[in-house]
Amino acid sequence: MPDCIVAEDEELLRNALVSLLGEAWPELRIVAVCEDGGSALEAIAEHRPQYAFLDIRMPGLTGLEVAAAAARAELPTQVVFVTAYDQYAIDAFDRGAIDYLLKPVSRERLAATVRRLRARDSHHPDADTLAALLRRLQDALPGRDSATALSWLTASAGKETRLIMVDDVLYFQADNKYTTVVTAEGEALLRKPIRELLVALDPAVFKQIHRATIVNLKAIASIVRDDSGKGTLRLKHREETLTVSQPFMTLFRNM
Repeated sequence: MPDCIVAEDEELLRNALVSLLGEAWPELRIVAVCEDGGSALEAIAEHRPQYAFLDIRMPGLTGLEVAAAAARAELPTQVVFVTAYDQYAIDAFDRGAIDYLLKPVSRERLAATVRRLRARDSHHPDADTLAALLRRLQDALPGRDSATALSWLTASAGKETRLIMVDDVLYFQADNKYTTVVTAEGEALLRKPIRELLVALDPAVFKQIHRATIVNLKAIASIVRDDSGKGTLRLKHREETLTVSQPFMTLFRNM
């Protein structure tokens, strides 16, 4: 029985895709349903599914970044991208060994995709070929707009409410329904879950390194990989270290 994951940040579209997959491919087992790119990457690393249906535009890591990281980690997963950008990427998709679904997903299109996946079986491009295709897709798709990214936030430290510039934040860490904001000067508590921050932060500056942690790339001093494949990240202005979970280490391979 083949396994797959579904990653889509919009609940209605996510539920619709899961339902349609159940109709089009009854024997397909959906082992994880994810709302963001970081969770999708961790699910792929944990379950090693044969297939992954990835929304291209997700909070945190994009579907393209998830697919590239999975390929670098040599995870045996065939990717189907879910996209609204038909005018940008159809040619790139059609020239490669990666399938795509246009939003809203139709029964007919999904049925055709399922037939192709079954016929293709386990044959999919190697990591270098896939990486080249993903670069073409990244160039073809409109980039995420950093101009509208969050620039400041308010967080509480005891009875005090602080105005914190986002550029001064070293990292964010999930704390139940709240998020701890860490700067060189100290910590404060933000009444916003970390998943909402992923949507608002500039993706060129802030990267998710763990299900519960987002780091400012400018704050990183060094990173060391251990024997288990996880990483330990040292900061420029704090004594503590941060753990980079194994799936996210592929994002730092050039550091």
